[in-house]
Amino acid sequence: MAGFYEYRQMVPHPIIVEARQIAPNQILITYDQRTDLASATNVSNYWIRSNMGPVGIATVGMNDALMAENAIRPNMAMITPADNSRMRYVMTFRVNAMSGVMYIVLPCFVNLEGMSGFRGGNWGPSSRNMFIGK
Repeated sequence: MAGFYEYRQMVPHPIIVEARQIAPNQILITYDQRTDLASATNVSNYWIRSNMGPVGIATVGMNDALMAENAIRPNMAMITPADNSRMRYVMTFRVNAMSGVMYIVLPCFVNLEGMSGFRGGNWGPSSRNMFIGK
């Protein structure tokens, strides 16, 4: 596993700064650097973890591994730029987040603007990527 972490540290990549619920079915996602538009708006590069398991907007439970099969699917949600910053995106779901449920937004494979090939997670110890559904 050391190889994965060394690789992750060597490849520059954006980190999620904050995920915040802005409507019953919307999350505002903010990155620390400008992102590659194609990878940031690919909804299949995102997972939502929940303490209630894969229900509602969540695709994985607390102990589930992140796999292609349990990523967010295009029939579940879409993600679009919130502005022209390439750092802020709005994810809109077909269903509402459940009130009182803890959610964790886990983006992977999102590249920096002008780059490609990052194969890790886009969160870190200072990411505020957890919210309680309203």
